[in-house]
Amino acid sequence: MSFRFATFAALMLSASLLGGCGMLGKTTDTVSGWFGSGKAKTILPAPLTEFKESAQLSRAWSASVAEAGRFVFTPVADGEAVFVAGESGKVARLNVQGGNDVWRVDTGKSLSAGVGAGAGLVLVGGSKGELIALDAATGAKRWEVTLSSEVSSAPVVARDMIIVRTGDGRIVGLNPADGSRQWLYVRQLPALTLQGTEAMAAGEGAVYAGFSGGKLAAISAANGVQFWESTVSLPKGATELERVTDVVGRPALDDRRVCAVAYQGRVACFDRSKGTLIWARDTSSSVGLGMDDQYVYVTDAKDAVTAYDKETGRAAWRQDKLANRRLTAPLPVGKQVVVADFEGYVHVLSKEDGSFVARAKADGGEARAMPVDIGPGFAVQTAKGGVAAFKLN
Repeated sequence: MSFRFATFAALMLSASLLGGCGMLGKTTDTVSGWFGSGKAKTILPAPLTEFKESAQLSRAWSASVAEAGRFVFTPVADGEAVFVAGESGKVARLNVQGGNDVWRVDTGKSLSAGVGAGAGLVLVGGSKGELIALDAATGAKRWEVTLSSEVSSAPVVARDMIIVRTGDGRIVGLNPADGSRQWLYVRQLPALTLQGTEAMAAGEGAVYAGFSGGKLAAISAANGVQFWESTVSLPKGATELERVTDVVGRPALDDRRVCAVAYQGRVACFDRSKGTLIWARDTSSSVGLGMDDQYVYVTDAKDAVTAYDKETGRAAWRQDKLANRRLTAPLPVGKQVVVADFEGYVHVLSKEDGSFVARAKADGGEARAMPVDIGPGFAVQTAKGGVAAFKLN
């Protein structure tokens, strides 16, 4: 996998050497330094502005797991525990109240994705296609299977099916009892794609997955049959690089709609049952979005956070004081919205107008994954392997 902080030179090198796997970044504002006579201009992150805190953000506990390496690892919570993993193969169950280990195991594999949880299992994926299922209560290995290529995002569990995505454009449904394959969904990948961004969401028997070319599909969790496919964004531009418009992050769901956002494209919401477009607005994101009862929140390619009215798509507010700080996708929590950045700072914004409410710091490592609601509070995992839980009063 590769991430938004990679250079465009690395993108082209990766595309030529790895057969179509691309990287996109925010480190330059022009590609002329790589493909023309000019020099690429470095964009500096915005300095942190002072503000009067209107709420108290306190760290409830902290723990550690293995470093993320070049991958993105997202914790998952089930109300009693927080499950975490890292590249070196370490997986842990942490008590949601104090962060202490309930169990910690070494899978002995180089991991590339996690964590998924459900059906009494904790699921992590490996860089060589391994999918490992651990017992959620004890950490004991239940089974292990090898898929067609690197597991590229956290597995999801829906309707008694484990659904896993791999880096070669495949989504596979597996039996939770033994990991045997039940169905296979295949997409052809274009020459250039973003990698490390392709999460899935599941609800009411469907799995929602975004793809290269700005497509969003609803797939049956039971048998892998596609219910519908819709267009979040169409590719534009004269070059392959300009035409990259992959759907990024995890689609956001409510009872009626599913919303997604694309790099160099749009944010759009669709009817979950039919896939018909409800609204769309031009924007570009490399990390994704969040949604609550009122708004769809998007972190855009310049690291501004915008709240779009969920019914109409009208932009209600935009917070642009964190420009180029490599923000995560936004997590709505209560009356606030939480994002984290490349220095491990956690920023809490008001849901009403986007103003700063509070700020704290995790372990100083880069936060790549969207913060996770652990109820009460939220948790952030950094690339250094730190996991910090916060409470907002």
